[in-house]
Amino acid sequence: MTGVQGERVIVVRHAMPTVDPDVPSEQWQLAQESRVAARLMRLHVCHPAYYVASTEPKAAQTMQEIAGAQRVVRDAGLAEVHRPHVWFTDEKGYHSAAQAYARGECPDGWEPRDQVIERFDAAVVRHAAAAAEQNRTLVIGTHGLAPTVWMASRYQLATDPARFWADLRFPDIVEIDLHAQTVTCLTH
Repeated sequence: MTGVQGERVIVVRHAMPTVDPDVPSEQWQLAQESRVAARLMRLHVCHPAYYVASTEPKAAQTMQEIAGAQRVVRDAGLAEVHRPHVWFTDEKGYHSAAQAYARGECPDGWEPRDQVIERFDAAVVRHAAAAAEQNRTLVIGTHGLAPTVWMASRYQLATDPARFWADLRFPDIVEIDLHAQTVTCLTH
């Protein structure tokens, strides 16, 4: 893997979207009350920063709330793990499947982990280089599962990837110290 440029990378998990079982999750919008929670994440970001977000609305909207009037670049490489639009009748069904994925399994129809890691890594490396050219900190607006498996492929997480993913909140913010090679949740 190519090295990630810079001193640190900030990874933001999106705020809580408006959940609609009739709409695929990659199309969910940020819930109105979640915009305030997203704005509070600004306190953890050094400005000016280089902002980039997944093309999924909930992640891009979270990042725009943090960035304020600053530009947010969108990159499909930072999207969540692609999976079939299947509505689980209870939250445990999705959580079980996602935790299995984080542990290395791949439920039927889910994007293979190596493809997620490859596309996510390419996006991070590309945007870290752009951020470094501008002498800015890279701030990535994304999801939970895709960044978790990517971080676990590059860095030592404090817990196993399934537990790390399960502990993430809506929204949440993670700092990767590129010199120390450490990953720290800043909000809990």
